[in-house]
Amino acid sequence: MSAIRILSAIALALLATPAWAQEEAEAIVPPLPAPETVSATLNLALQSSGDIERLVATYQCADETSFTVQYINAPPNFLAILPVDGNNHVFVTTLSGSGARYVSGPYEWWNKGNEGTLRDLMQEADAEPMAQCTETSNTP
Repeated sequence: MSAIRILSAIALALLATPAWAQEEAEAIVPPLPAPETVSATLNLALQSSGDIERLVATYQCADETSFTVQYINAPPNFLAILPVDGNNHVFVTTLSGSGARYVSGPYEWWNKGNEGTLRDLMQEADAEPMAQCTETSNTP
């Protein structure tokens, strides 16, 4: 019987040691820092039935902010790249009764003439737009 008690005591000591060692190691090792933001470059090859055109337009918004939109016109593909909440989004054209309407996920960028409106389509239909802007410059 004493051999069983000795083996039980050794087994309990071995089982307890890793937990104790782990607690001590966790106290010594500092937590890892948060990962840095990673950026990437996207190269997109578009075949076009006509000339490819890139326009850069700057918009001034009602809330006094401004931002730049890049328009890529490569028929039959028409894209707009603009920032939403600090991140650039690639918008693609969709059906429009008037002007040019672009969508990216839940966002809609609609411009007509020199006016542009950014909306979050997940909001109610009568919700205020995220931005109402006027084009201030246009560079081919």
